[in-house]
Formats: sequence, C-alpha cells, structure tokens
Amino acid sequence: MGQVAVQSTDRFERKREAILDASTELLNSRGVKGLTLGVAAAAVDLSTTSVTYYFKRKDDLAAACMMRGVGALMAIVGLALAEATPQARLHTLLRLYLERVRRAAVGEAPPLALLSDLRALNMPQRGEVATAYMKLFRRLRQIFEAPELAWMSRGRKTARTQMLLEQLFWAAAWLPKYDPEDYGRVRERMYDILVGGLAAPGQTWNPEPLPMVQLAPRDRHEMSRETFLMAATRLINARGYRGASVDKISAELNVTKGSFYHHNDAKDDLVVACFDRTFEVMTRVQRLAIDLPGDQWTRLISATAALAEYQLSDQGPLLRTSALAALPESIRAEMVKHSDKVSDRFASMICDGIAEGSLRAVDPFLAAQMLNATVNACAELGVWVPGVKQKAAPAVFARPLLMGVFER
Repeated sequence: MGQVAVQSTDRFERKREAILDASTELLNSRGVKGLTLGVAAAAVDLSTTSVTYYFKRKDDLAAACMMRGVGALMAIVGLALAEATPQARLHTLLRLYLERVRRAAVGEAPPLALLSDLRALNMPQRGEVATAYMKLFRRLRQIFEAPELAWMSRGRKTARTQMLLEQLFWAAAWLPKYDPEDYGRVRERMYDILVGGLAAPGQTWNPEPLPMVQLAPRDRHEMSRETFLMAATRLINARGYRGASVDKISAELNVTKGSFYHHNDAKDDLVVACFDRTFEVMTRVQRLAIDLPGDQWTRLISATAALAEYQLSDQGPLLRTSALAALPESIRAEMVKHSDKVSDRFASMICDGIAEGSLRAVDPFLAAQMLNATVNACAELGVWVPGVKQKAAPAVFARPLLMGVFER
C-alpha cells in the first residue's frame, strides 16, 4: 500500500507541475484575465473538471503560478546574498536569473511567472502572493547591507531594490530580441550599466528644469476626457486591469457608467488611451530635453528627472507597463511598439552622448530599455518610499541607474 501511495503522490505532483507549467505560459501571455481553468485544461489535454481537482478556482491557479515564481526568485536571491560584497551579490543575481531565463527559453526549465499582473488577483490569493513578494523584496534589499554602504538610508535602499527588480521583470519584454546563448553577454552589459552608470568621468548630477508637461485640452470635452484618463491610470496602476472596473472609475469621478462609455467604447480602449497619453507625455519630455543647450548627459538626465517628477505630480502618474498583460496580444504588440519608440529615442541620445564623450561607452539599446524601466517603476515610488517629495524623486530613484547603483 505504501508504494502505491507514493506512486499516486508522485503522479499527482507531476500532473500538478504540468498544469502549472502550461498555465504559467498562459499567464505570461494573457494575464490573469486570460487564464481560465478551461484554457489551462485544454493546454494539458485534461477536462476542466480534472483541473479543478488541483485548483478550485482560476485565482488559485494564477496564484500558484506566481508563488512558484516568487519561490524560484527567492532561491536565486539567497544564493546571491552568500557573496561577500554588494557588487558580487549583484553579479550573481544577474547571472543566476538570466541563466534561469535562458533555461526556460530553450525548454530546459519551466518559465518563471511574471508578477506584473499580481493586482488582478482577488483576495485572499492576492494577499498571499503579495506577502510572499514582500518577503522576497526585503530579502533582496540586503544586497545593500555592507559597511561601505552605511551612508545609504533605508528609503534609498528600498528605492534601489525596486529599481533592480524592475530591471529583472522588464527584461522579459526585450530579452526575446537576443538568442539565449547571448544572455551571458547581456548579463555583463547590464551589470556594467548598473554598477558604472552612464556618466562619463567628471560628470555630475545637475539636471536642468523642464516645464511640467501638461496635455492642455482644447475644449471642455477634452478636459473631461483628460480627467477621466488620469483617474483611470491611477486606478489601473493601483488595482490592476481587473480591479479598475468601470464602476470604480466612474465612482472615482462621480460620473455615470454612461459617461464612461461616452469616452471609451470598451475597457481595452480605455487602457490603450491611457497608454497613448503616457507615451505622449514621455515623447514631449524627450523633445523638450533634446532642445536644451549643453551636452547629451545634461539632456538625458534632465528628461529622466522631469519624468520622475511627473510621476509624483498632480498630472501623474504614467501608466505602468504591467497593464500590458491584460490586453489582447494584437493590441499589446502595438503598445510595445510605442514603448520601443520611446526607448529608441533614449538610445539615440545615449549614442550621441557616447560619441561626444559625455556618456560612458555602454550598450545604448540595453541602457535605454533599463532607463525606460526605471522611469516606469518610478510611478510606485510613493508607495515604496512614503512621504518622498516630488522634487526628490529624480535623485532617489533615477540617479542610481544613471550614476551607479552603489554610488552616493
């Protein structure tokens, strides 16, 4: 009987892992919204009823995928923290993470679940995953525990930890441009940027102020739409696509559902409109910075600082890229193209800065993607570092990437 029980347990675990493997692929491509028990069952040639034997509800399944991903990251962080210095810890973190992603890309390991759609889970599953994520976050923050970094306040450590995690998560968007065998070179270039920053020797952090970008409405209808998009962006960032219901958005603005549909034909249209607004703000800031006198270093840090401040302004924040997970694949691909245009503009500025000598010789494409991720993650700076002032946002969150994550 004992051997039969063991075989039965092994079979149960193998089937459960197969369901999680397939469901993680679905979660990463479709978000929580698109992961249903029926779709997951079809992916492993089971009936929906069979899947409910392992996971009663879709949120149980999505949460299990995310918890497995958090567990894998926790193991990586644990090994990284065994290193003696902050620099060695960071290098090991990148090495192990990118090796894990490489193995998934070539079919040697199951994929890691993206956590960008965590807020789309319902309670209590959302609470369980959020608690596990916070443990991971606090563990990773220990990368900055060293005598030589005693000057770094808890808030600055927290902000830099959030920035580091964002680099890992956003890599899923641009890593497919590389062959898996090239991930080692990618790792070294990411490490070089994170430790060395982008500034050429002798450059200082002194961004020029840019006028606060406002999307000035032409008439009352546009003013109403702009107000609607600002409220929707805040709710989607805070509660995820699923949590930012039409009822909640309407209640936030004290308007009727009919008013919502007057502005937007469907909820996907609303997310697209919020992304369009975000990309327009970023593009305007970049163009204002490009017109500044001085060198490319000054232009780059001025654009970055302005965007970081915008995130904590009355007009902010910008829409988090985590909202991409809930969009249909065709629309998502279009939004990623818009995001790439913003990154490519940063890459052009970086290329010009390298040529003139105001920026270090780094990989412009990687640096631009990492800068884009940093600006995006700044939307949550107020959550991670409560009480941070708008004017302090650039120095607290953006400066570490541009000057070096272990630099003052």
